[in-house]
Amino acid sequence: MTLPVFDQTAIEKAVTTQLVLDSVRDALIAHAEGRTSVPPPLHMGFPEADGDCHVKAGWITGATNFTVKIATGFYGNPTLGIPSNHGLVCVVSARTGQMRALLDDRGLLTAWRTAAAGALITHAMARPDATTLAVFGTGEQARLQATWLAELRPISTVLVHGRTLRKANALCERLHARGLDARPAVTQDAAAADIVITTTPATSPVLNAGHVREGAHVTGIGADMPHKNEIPPALFQRARLIATDDHAQCLDHGDFGHAVRAGATTHNSDISAGELLKGAVDRPAAAITVADLTGVGALDAALASAVLDQLLR
Repeated sequence: MTLPVFDQTAIEKAVTTQLVLDSVRDALIAHAEGRTSVPPPLHMGFPEADGDCHVKAGWITGATNFTVKIATGFYGNPTLGIPSNHGLVCVVSARTGQMRALLDDRGLLTAWRTAAAGALITHAMARPDATTLAVFGTGEQARLQATWLAELRPISTVLVHGRTLRKANALCERLHARGLDARPAVTQDAAAADIVITTTPATSPVLNAGHVREGAHVTGIGADMPHKNEIPPALFQRARLIATDDHAQCLDHGDFGHAVRAGATTHNSDISAGELLKGAVDRPAAAITVADLTGVGALDAALASAVLDQLLR
């Protein structure tokens, strides 16, 4: 029997934003409740090419399938005229161990599940009246975080901070095309927004903790390897509420881990993101809240299985 292979075009036709959001929300809650099997991810770095590779696996208890995913990020690729992110997902039967399908998504499902996780936890933790969003980064994930969060709550303005004004302007144009009011911003102005989302491969903090205003929420999604760091430890010290998608992973290679090792917060000061998605978040209006997301294999498993079901219909 030939293994079915579905490409990016087929996946895009079969999947809706709501399916991704629902799958990721359910998977985060299952992970918080201990109903998942997620081995430690495998990481490889390629510093000479400014690249990295992640291999993640996951299963939700009782699910028909589990997955093994390869995802790469080679950040100099745009200068070669090719995307930074690539990857594929192998969907395997949790009943027989047989390969069910290969999703040759070129990293699309990773991008979608990251965007969904970021949008869901940001929406849950930010003040209900927070409407100004700042994104640090100008790539695909910055665009997705802004547009997917706008699906969940009104966004009045998007401030875009990038390494170059040209890239920031280019992202603003793409956001304008999606109906969002967007403009480039310097670091200090972006850090002072109601909501801040960092989407970079930075190895040192991209903002100053002192520039973040009381009542703001900050979500970091770029620190997915030990050498990466977007959010300064001092911001965790100021935070009233800290959420992580996976406690052990975030301690090992997330911004939360950097803060713990710096003595800015304690190793048990966080709460699971999935717990916060179960109901309304109790947060004082003046509190600073922070979410650290490193990517959980169970989310890949849930989304890939849901996508395969759509593709096989």
